[in-house]
Amino acid sequence: MSPIAITVLAISMSVDAFAAALARGATSDRVRVTEALRSGAVFGAIEAITPVIGWGAGVLAAGFVTAVDHWIAFALLGLVGGRMILEASRRREDEMPAPRSSWGLVATAIGTSLDAMAVGVSLAFIDANIWIIAAAVGLATFVMATCGTLVGRIVGARFGRIAEGVGGVALIALGSAILYEHLLH
Repeated sequence: MSPIAITVLAISMSVDAFAAALARGATSDRVRVTEALRSGAVFGAIEAITPVIGWGAGVLAAGFVTAVDHWIAFALLGLVGGRMILEASRRREDEMPAPRSSWGLVATAIGTSLDAMAVGVSLAFIDANIWIIAAAVGLATFVMATCGTLVGRIVGARFGRIAEGVGGVALIALGSAILYEHLLH
């Protein structure tokens, strides 16, 4: 994958965490930098691990599906992107998850990273360097979740819906580009 594609993927995978962090910041009386950094670290670490898990499952299955791997990548990215767009369009501001406990933070981070696991499966089919991608996703998520927590009090959860929708469109575009590239060769 090109550096631009990796960047798009990393940002797209981190918008769920950004939206959740915005909600967390929006519902907090006072957001401290240490709390924002902790939220960013939890979201980033979990978001970096889940595509590796998905990639491992994809590698195990890759030998069985090499003739249609680009279609699988296209379908998975399209489904995840479509789900993100649908969730962004249906979710109201007061429905954004904003747990206050540490366990709630971890649960939210896992919930927002499940789509990264599905993307990890699709990355196995295109022989992408999962370690670079996982690091990029983790870093992007750390930055976006930290910033989301800090600015959440100012802008609220509404902007998170927009970011999630844009991320969904970017994933669909990435899946389409993978399909297009494989169909040309």
